[in-house]
This record gives sequence, structure tokens and C-alpha cells, in this order.
Amino acid sequence: MRLTTKGRYAVTAMLDLAYHSQAKPVTLTDIAARQTISLSYLEQLFARLRRAGMVKGVRGPGGGYKLCRKTSEINIAEIIIAVDESLDSTKCGGEANCQKEQACLTHDLWMGLSDQIKDYLKEISLADLLERNQVQVIAKRQHLDSHHPIEIHRHPE
Repeated sequence: MRLTTKGRYAVTAMLDLAYHSQAKPVTLTDIAARQTISLSYLEQLFARLRRAGMVKGVRGPGGGYKLCRKTSEINIAEIIIAVDESLDSTKCGGEANCQKEQACLTHDLWMGLSDQIKDYLKEISLADLLERNQVQVIAKRQHLDSHHPIEIHRHPE
């Protein structure tokens, strides 16, 4: 299985949202700045996350996005699946047609791995990640960095 940037970015953005939306809605611009993810890419991901019922938009001044459910009720597997990312390790997409329209020798091996990965990611919620000390430290650093950008001084030529 290869998790693409779509799945990675979706989980990262949702974790950022979970961390920062406790006080007020979070703009995609803020998430983009903190996580160095393209704003247009985030807009695409959040459209899918909104359709999946994980986030909702809040309009007006001070608007942005909020989670629709508690962080303990959103697991990592469903975030990845919501953005159309596959958690499948087989080359046939689980269809058992890998070799001449039939299962290959290692089909069951890769299906078992896919199941293990899904089960693992289903067991981890956003709340679980938020409790991790490393996540707290990094989120605080990113928050401070986004409010105190480092100035780049150019030398006159």
C-alpha cells in the first residue's frame, strides 16, 4: 500500500483543524500556512470531508471550518477513505483478478496486510493523536511560527 499525499494531507489538515478549532472556526488559509499545503488543494480535500460529514463551514467574519463530530469519533481510516484514498495493498484493488482474471499466489497475503492497516487506522482517532506529546509540541511551534513569521532579509546587490 502506498498512501499518497492526498491521504497524508487530509489527516494532517484534520489534525490541525482539531487542534485549532477548539476555540473558534479555522480558515483553510491558516491551515495552509501552518502545514505548507496548497490552499486550492485543501479546498478540494475539505469539499470531500464536508460531503463525508466530518467538517462544516462557518460563514461570515470569524468563519472557517469546524469538526462536525467529537475528535474521539473521527478515526484516521475514515479521513483517508473520505478523500477517496485507498487503503488497499493489493495490485488488483481487492478484486482477486490480479492474474489472468483470477487471484495471484500472494493475493491473500496482500489482502491480510490491507485488513491490518485498515484495522490499525480505525483504532486511532483524532483525539488519540491530540493526546500525543509530540503532536502538542509541534502544533504549538507551528502556531507560534504562523504568528511570528521569520523575516527574510535580502542583501542589496
